[in-house]
Amino acid sequence: ADLFLVHDRPIVRPVDDSVVQMVGGAPQVLRSGRGYAPVRIAMEGIPEGIVAVGGHLKTAVAVTRRGAVILGPHVGDLETPDSHRAHHSALHDLTRFHGVKARRVARDLHPDFASSAMAERLAVPVTPVQHHVAHIVSGMAENGLKPPVLGIAWDGTGYGDDGTVWGGEVLAIDADGWRRIGHIRPFRLPGGEAAVKEPRRAALGLLYEAFGSEAFAMTGLTPVAAFDLKGRSVIHAMLERSVNTPTTTSVGRLLDAFAAICGICQVNTHEGRAASMLEWAATDRATGHAYPFPVEEVDDMLVVDWQPALEAALADLHNREAPGAVSESIHNGLAIAIRDLAGAAGRETVVMSGGCFQNVRLSEAASEALEDAGFTPYGHRRVPPNDGGLALGQAVWAAWMDEKGN
Repeated sequence: ADLFLVHDRPIVRPVDDSVVQMVGGAPQVLRSGRGYAPVRIAMEGIPEGIVAVGGHLKTAVAVTRRGAVILGPHVGDLETPDSHRAHHSALHDLTRFHGVKARRVARDLHPDFASSAMAERLAVPVTPVQHHVAHIVSGMAENGLKPPVLGIAWDGTGYGDDGTVWGGEVLAIDADGWRRIGHIRPFRLPGGEAAVKEPRRAALGLLYEAFGSEAFAMTGLTPVAAFDLKGRSVIHAMLERSVNTPTTTSVGRLLDAFAAICGICQVNTHEGRAASMLEWAATDRATGHAYPFPVEEVDDMLVVDWQPALEAALADLHNREAPGAVSESIHNGLAIAIRDLAGAAGRETVVMSGGCFQNVRLSEAASEALEDAGFTPYGHRRVPPNDGGLALGQAVWAAWMDEKGN
């Protein structure tokens, strides 16, 4: 194995197209390629003939055989005609090699994904699966779990069934279906997709949600100062008028915003850069200090409020606290919030999935906090926690719904 850099941090890469890292002393697959894929996940009672097309980013496909799901290798992001053809070929090859005839196809709930369009062309019944449900069910399948479980699905972006951008979800998975029972407190992303590429925009959305128009006078903060007066005025007007400022509950975007506020990263040169730099800043710190992310019940929903943590971080930065110390307190606070969510939900078994759980510090701290409180946490090892694992969850959920006649 050799070492190389992904998102500015060292990752072990054992073979040419697989990527793994160490979490809690054990390997975690981030991208499944030669030596790791196809991966066979045993699933007692699962029927044959369900195919799953994955999502849009880090895509992989899956098929079911009697008693197992076969998750194919990494295909990649479906953003070019060549990648669309590779995606189609991957599904064709996987079904042909395993002798599977598709009788049902599972896809992401998002109607505009290229994978969703391909699913609709297969001339078999289609089961749309909500993005974060697929994440949690992939974790359940890998670990051989049955409902009920509590799912903590934290990532960058997923299509919510209310039309907003989800990404900090708390899901109750039961034998008869799923319910969204909680989420991160929402905030808005000025510029929409531009805020994914520019954490400074996510930071302005977060600051505006917390402090209103006063946020734009905080020119001592790096993300505010990163825009000139005209740029700040434009973003202010967008937020005031709710123009191209989609609402999100994304933990990925929350971490981006904190990275920008800490002065660590204002613009992403590649996906996940800001959040991984924020994680890396805290690597050598272990004081145990945590910012408060209180869990509150709002309209029968568990909501994790990030504002007390934001105010604590701003106070520490004003007092010239090192960004690494601020990062440590953010990660520890989020881990405690996961523990508190499990306590409020009253479910012993907790599955953590989604791209944010590529974050070693968050994954290890959350698992430790849950175990110390008497809960049983599960994550990923063989299947990527990111969107590379979606097809597994889609296939299993479609099989469960098919069995119930849904």
